[in-house]
Amino acid sequence: MTGALYVPGQSVLHRISAGWKLAGLCILGLLLFTTDWPPPLFVALAASVVVLLSTGVSIVQIRRQLTGPIVIIALLFLATGLLSSWPMAIAASLRLAALILAGYAVTLTTPISAFLDVIERLLAPLDRRGLVNAAHVALAVSLVFRFIPVIIDQARAIREAQAARGLERSIIALLIPLIVHVLKAADDIASAIDARSYPPMSISQAALPGAMRNSAEDLRS
Repeated sequence: MTGALYVPGQSVLHRISAGWKLAGLCILGLLLFTTDWPPPLFVALAASVVVLLSTGVSIVQIRRQLTGPIVIIALLFLATGLLSSWPMAIAASLRLAALILAGYAVTLTTPISAFLDVIERLLAPLDRRGLVNAAHVALAVSLVFRFIPVIIDQARAIREAQAARGLERSIIALLIPLIVHVLKAADDIASAIDARSYPPMSISQAALPGAMRNSAEDLRS
């Protein structure tokens, strides 16, 4: 797989631990929904832009990867303005733009392995009680992170191949081969995971003696 969003660097955001960055992102998200007044939302958006630019990532890369979200925000602005009210459309667009830029900055400066470590540490208490399998959740999240850029690259490759054959731009002609490729990739990854004896035992299962662990597996099956 290629196309991960993480970009190595030495910025301040790169040096902050993944846990603090995720906590800050959660707090920002909560604060953004406490007001509909545009001035503080403008300030949050400006702060997100500054943080994103401080990562040292080129403007070209930022523009290329944020084109899709910008289109979505524009459509949301129009739909909210026409169906509800324009002040609400401004607030919703500013809120979403600030959150996307902040999340993008965190993603650019945090390796996936660091995200997974945080998730596993957060879920460890529940894992020890047998309520969740932290490894399962971490694996699912890692696959989502890795699949997003892969799907974008695959869609771009399909579109370029169709353009080379002189085919007109069509959403149906793009979606059908893209879905086939994604399903095939998912099947290949599932086979690779099974071949490596994934998923691993949870913490609670690993702590059990062998006979008890086998009994627990029998009960689950």
